[in-house]
Amino acid sequence: MRNTARITTAVLAAGALALGLTACGSGDSDSGSGDASGPLVVAASPVPHAEILTFVKDNLAKDAGLDLEVKEFTDYVTPNTATEDGSVGANYFQNQPYLDDFNKKNGTHIVPVVTVHLEPLGLYSNKVDKADDLKSGATVAVPNDTVNEARALKLLADNGLITLKDGVGNEATPADIAENPKNLKFKELEAAQTPRSLDDVDAAVVNGNYAIESDLKPAEDSLVLESAENNPYGNFLAVKEGNEDDPRVKKLAELLTSDEVKKFIEDEYAGSVIASF
Repeated sequence: MRNTARITTAVLAAGALALGLTACGSGDSDSGSGDASGPLVVAASPVPHAEILTFVKDNLAKDAGLDLEVKEFTDYVTPNTATEDGSVGANYFQNQPYLDDFNKKNGTHIVPVVTVHLEPLGLYSNKVDKADDLKSGATVAVPNDTVNEARALKLLADNGLITLKDGVGNEATPADIAENPKNLKFKELEAAQTPRSLDDVDAAVVNGNYAIESDLKPAEDSLVLESAENNPYGNFLAVKEGNEDDPRVKKLAELLTSDEVKKFIEDEYAGSVIASF
């Protein structure tokens, strides 16, 4: 099931990339990474990444001499493949464990530039008000990509719903559950589908960006929420290896970690997104 979902996602993502390039005309390498004098095109998830980049574009980029374009993608595959092939100059949507897994499996060469924020992963439900109220045999939706599924299971383990086997890391699956006192069942879905499953399952673990897109407020609506302390899942600006010294990328990295962006994140997301700098 996991392999089928990943293959399907990759095929759909490839189609989305081809369509996006046709529609937006971004096949011109000057708008991606081919010409450091042209605009810097950054692939991003709509919320909060594209919103943060748009704030930079509208309020900070011009005075800093940066020509910035923001290109939205709704999946977790295409931003990296587009960065790898030069269709875009950078991306902003992912964390280190996810990138490590993606590079390993796809032979890509994406590297982080600067960490900007954390989106706490949360457990949500339309059927119960507390995690402890989940009944025996309840179904919980979790993201089906390797890192986010492991992260979801760790969230459940940290809150006493399951126990994972010793030594399980960023590739944990339901097969790595040592104890499951509520006999929870798991439904593996593409990350973007988890909030849409809430009427069909008893609870769902949802990534922060997809929660916000679905009008969920992680700081208020989650049954349990990931802690920001010592959290390795901060989201960063990333480029293809070799482009770290592009002056446009360096300038954007400075702007993304500015006091103005920190205030925007604090004011706009009220704890549902947390600045990491």
